[in-house]
Amino acid sequence: MKFKLQRFLKKPGKHLHPRVHIQIRNGQFKIMGMGAWHSYWRDPYHLLLTIPWAGFFLLICSSYIFINTLFAFAYWLGGNCIANAKPGSFLDAFFFSVQTLASIGYGAMYPITIYANIIVTIEAMIGVMGVALMTGLAFARFSRPTARVIFSRVAVITQHEGMPTLMFRTANQRRNMILEAQMGVYLMRDDITLEGESIRKIYDLKLVRNQTPSFSLSWTVMHIIDESSPLYGMTAELLSQTQALLMISVSGIDETVAQVLHARHSYGANQIFWNYKFVNIIHNTPDGHRYFDYTHFHDVLPV
Repeated sequence: MKFKLQRFLKKPGKHLHPRVHIQIRNGQFKIMGMGAWHSYWRDPYHLLLTIPWAGFFLLICSSYIFINTLFAFAYWLGGNCIANAKPGSFLDAFFFSVQTLASIGYGAMYPITIYANIIVTIEAMIGVMGVALMTGLAFARFSRPTARVIFSRVAVITQHEGMPTLMFRTANQRRNMILEAQMGVYLMRDDITLEGESIRKIYDLKLVRNQTPSFSLSWTVMHIIDESSPLYGMTAELLSQTQALLMISVSGIDETVAQVLHARHSYGANQIFWNYKFVNIIHNTPDGHRYFDYTHFHDVLPV
């Protein structure tokens, strides 16, 4: 049995990084390299989807020049194999490669040997696949839905209808509809098990309302701190000692593109203000209408 267990543990599997560093700064946990495009160098497809646009175009241009240089060198090695090209001219061979790869075909230069025709065939196939690949990557980058959802810089704990309540604000910056929006709030903190082991636990926080049929302006998210709440009996000092962290996740359907989008945010213990309330951003006009004043979206006042 021991032999079988050792053999099972030694089975080759997918590569995992032997060590992942987590930085704790101002109550926020940051996994080093998480979400950074340069960390996906082992996954070229994901790298090409996450690299900035400037880097994407630079990579495409560099690859294009490299491929044409490589085929130009192959034509140059073939000697006088291209009609109307200067003998021994690497520059003419390069421009002929550009014309072949892009299927331009001016007709001024053309292959005249079997060797050159074989290289042209290979390059034409690579050109067709390259165009398809670049088109697919560009479409995938453009078609990715992005959420422009903003969260208040801080969360507050204050009295609401006679009960201590955790609150934070979120707003849709795009001014369109996010349909069937759903909100999830989770508390992460360090705990000690009955066996005395240190563990990082995740608790679900029950919200007064965790979904809305249409999220277009602002949404004040509330969690009542009662006996069933993981925050019950907690203080600002205890939140700091346990490295508490609030994780927020929003998802919904973007009405414009009819695709599911996601947004996330987090609050460290030092970003949760006790006995504060948010400044009101909804105001009435003299003619009976209302307006939102987002200039005070992040502002709080002591109770």
